Amino acid sequence: MSNICSLCNTELTSMDKLLGENKLSDGGVLCNKCLDKISYINQEVLYNLNQFNIDDIHRIIQNKNTEQNPPAVIQDNLPMAIEEFPQNISKEVYKRRKQKIKAELDKLNASLSVFTKGEIKELPYLISEEEKIIGITDAQFVNTLAAGILVATSKRMISVSKAMFGDAKINDYPNETIRSVSFVTDPRSPIIKIHLDERVVEFECFMDKEDAEKFYGIISPIYNNPVQQPQQEASPVNTNTDTPINNTTLSLEILEQLEKLGKLRESGILTDTEFTEQKRKLLGQLK
Repeated sequence: MSNICSLCNTELTSMDKLLGENKLSDGGVLCNKCLDKISYINQEVLYNLNQFNIDDIHRIIQNKNTEQNPPAVIQDNLPMAIEEFPQNISKEVYKRRKQKIKAELDKLNASLSVFTKGEIKELPYLISEEEKIIGITDAQFVNTLAAGILVATSKRMISVSKAMFGDAKINDYPNETIRSVSFVTDPRSPIIKIHLDERVVEFECFMDKEDAEKFYGIISPIYNNPVQQPQQEASPVNTNTDTPINNTTLSLEILEQLEKLGKLRESGILTDTEFTEQKRKLLGQLK
């Protein structure tokens, strides 16, 4: 088996081999970067790579160069779907959003599988320049086969799932509808639960257990307010002797929460405006 990409002639990395080499019909292989570029030109390559040889790959590139000036397409990794403007945005807006999203994912050191390429293509249609991505992980609805991603932004959580053939399925969970989140530990497939007002949505994270835990560590401080739990537990106690203790406990909890909010602001997860609003609400509980 060749250890060199047949298109760019660079040596394959460990990531290129992680899920098996990207084998062509003539015995050649492609690195993930080249496969990514070619699949944006012709998605059939992604799903049936073993039916193409290196000459076919060169013809695909040549045809694209002739038809649509593809050097910019290949360089920018724009999907073919952008030509149809399914979300009524221009090429320029798509490119600008895509570059912004790519920068955010790089900053997060996002660890996503190759099976989520279709879902990633949808994000520029869904997330504007003003909305910041604060976390992302491989996650699919439980008891389903379609791969998917779960994205946390400054305003909401979004799930995107896409079967090999078919349209992407988008689910939007605004922050104001999320009561809390929880994590079910499992050695193979941990589950992230989003607790909404009237139901619980469950996502299975079977691709990368550690990445799922990292993602939950990001969203838990945002959606799980530890201040509320002691208040709920203490509310049945109405004796006067418990009041000073409860007030002291509440003050300590609020100070701890303020410290966490400060760290979230320092890390860029919360804006100054969001931090100020949350701080105001917490301090209001001390009055």
